[in-house]
Amino acid sequence: MTACAPQAWDQRMTERLEARRAQSVYRQRHTLSSAQGREVIYQGQPYLNFASNDYLGLAADPRLMEAQRLAVKQWGVGAGSAHLVCGHQSPHEALEDALATLTGRPAALLFSTGYMANLGVIQALTQRGDEVIQDRLNHASLLDGAQLSGARLKRYQHQDIASLSQHLSAPCKGLKLVVSDGVFSMDGDCADIPALASQCQAHQALLMIDDAHGLGVLGPRGGGLCQDYGLDTVPILVGTLGKALGTAGAFVAGSHALIDYLTNFARTAIYTTAQPPAVAATTLKAIELVQQEPERRQHLRQLIQYFREGAQALALPLLNSQTPIQPLALSSSAQALDWQAQLAQAGLWVGAIRPPTVPSPRLRITLTAAHQISDIDRLINALAQCLNKQCSNRQSEIEESVITEPQTQATSSC
Repeated sequence: MTACAPQAWDQRMTERLEARRAQSVYRQRHTLSSAQGREVIYQGQPYLNFASNDYLGLAADPRLMEAQRLAVKQWGVGAGSAHLVCGHQSPHEALEDALATLTGRPAALLFSTGYMANLGVIQALTQRGDEVIQDRLNHASLLDGAQLSGARLKRYQHQDIASLSQHLSAPCKGLKLVVSDGVFSMDGDCADIPALASQCQAHQALLMIDDAHGLGVLGPRGGGLCQDYGLDTVPILVGTLGKALGTAGAFVAGSHALIDYLTNFARTAIYTTAQPPAVAATTLKAIELVQQEPERRQHLRQLIQYFREGAQALALPLLNSQTPIQPLALSSSAQALDWQAQLAQAGLWVGAIRPPTVPSPRLRITLTAAHQISDIDRLINALAQCLNKQCSNRQSEIEESVITEPQTQATSSC
């Protein structure tokens, strides 16, 4: 007898969840009982936090908290409607102007989240017959935006300009949009934006950069990776406010024509309630601090260099990143979870990132301006303990192998 529909759905969900558990890629949330910061509290225990995207340590800055308190008194706690109805208020307008100035663009448009910004832009700009050409390691929101747009999605090899050029040279019935992360969120490396811009210009393609992890951190004024390269001419720039700026929301910056077009055609901006105006007012204060306190970025760069030197002294398999995102490549999802658990026992909060989020498992270590050199020493020492335990376990396995199979030559790289 055929199972009824609810039972069939339950069976499918159960089977897929069990498969994830078996592969050590099951996801679950951990509820913190503290604000974001250098330390977080989980189940009553403090942990030194190396998992946050709060790169400049602003998420719980007292000045931002006070700015939001005052803004709530004036503007309330909700926008009440969409921007195009009656939800667009003075703090929103002022924030869009400030973001345009920060990134060196004529205009900007607010979105509720970075995910909504990426979906909205790609769907508004492209249609069936067009091509969206993306770096293979782009964020999921960029890939989803292309898949939902009706355009054809093509993916070039990560950071491979020759691969991109092949896609751009191929015939296409419509228009071509090239999309890349600025700073890649799981590898920490930076896109070669000058090369991308050159290829797009040569092939009459439009370039879109998602600088979610560069905004506030890179550039002489904190304006992001494009500013770091000295390029204020990338046509479409996306940024998020919930990382280095410490608040919430996202924006797209570009020409007045682009912003006018998105205001009329980006569904994720049109058909949603505006972000609370108090959040917009708080973000204005965050931008002020980013520009007034360049020492935060300088201190963060020093921490990155110090950590990389310590990790390299241990021969830890760090990916090549000069940003706050410092991924440590590991051999399996099980090993990533094991190292994460060992670090937690040492009082360190680090994310274990596994497939399908990334092609290969790693610890995603993130540094912030709130950390001190002593914190980095503590992290390096804990990673050394993980490495020592791994080598000890491997040596034990080799010795057991020699006992059971004495004819086999066994070696160890530890």
